[in-house]
Amino acid sequence: MSDPRGYVRIRSQDGRGDVRWPALPEPLRVPVYDNHAHLEIEDGDEPLTLAEQLDRAAAVGVVGVVQAGGDIESSRWSAWAAASDPRVLAAVAIHPNEAPAYREAGRLDEAIAVIDELASQPRVRAIGETGLDFFRTDEAGLPAQFESFEAHIALAKKHGVAMQIHDRDAHDAVLETLQRVEAPDRTVFHCFSGDEEMARVAADRGYYLSFAGNVTFKNAQNLRDALAVTPIERILVETDAPFLTPTPHRGRPNAPYLIPVTVRFLADELGVGIDELCAQLAANTLAVYGSFAD
Repeated sequence: MSDPRGYVRIRSQDGRGDVRWPALPEPLRVPVYDNHAHLEIEDGDEPLTLAEQLDRAAAVGVVGVVQAGGDIESSRWSAWAAASDPRVLAAVAIHPNEAPAYREAGRLDEAIAVIDELASQPRVRAIGETGLDFFRTDEAGLPAQFESFEAHIALAKKHGVAMQIHDRDAHDAVLETLQRVEAPDRTVFHCFSGDEEMARVAADRGYYLSFAGNVTFKNAQNLRDALAVTPIERILVETDAPFLTPTPHRGRPNAPYLIPVTVRFLADELGVGIDELCAQLAANTLAVYGSFAD
């Protein structure tokens, strides 16, 4: 089944240094899933097709990927990818940094309506990534972010699917919004960026915390502290590919096949066996999104 839109974003390689794909890591014995990736973005010295990405992942024990959208086009591509390959499930949304531009163009309501339509597809299992970003959006754009975030929360509850949250420098506001409007039953902090205190609050509320490759970075002690207090039943793992490539490959292209690097780091930090952690991560992923086989 070919992509009817031909929609692929290309990540600029200008000034990025080493853009070679890292070698495949040692395979995991117990299969896991990548909770969040952007496979519509071509990267690396030799860009990979969707099938090539998934084949590489499968070769190291990563048997499924949740492909996340951030605007109309990438959300449509995500839904297409999930419908095209049983190893993919989709999340669809308008990213908080895109919401002000849609609002300025008078298209935010239209964009949210597209997400609503896509969310009715059986292999779209999450609304995401949505949330708040106080780092890249100035004060004038915040009302659009809040409006979009609350609309997406409503969509997740309407369709009975999970929600993937983007939270950058907006921890308190995200937690307050989720409390005020009532979070969906399955709420995931994609690429969790908070600290130990926030992790405790999120876990106590029943949210899931998804850790990406940046948990391996030397300057990310806050993430390791958060990991340490998160119940293992609430932990997910992701790449956020092609971003946040884990150490020792930081700065090079990221892809779902590098999940084992992060998983082994998590196991060491938590002091649990790698097979035990993989089994729990897989169970958590399926509890959030449902079976990839359906």
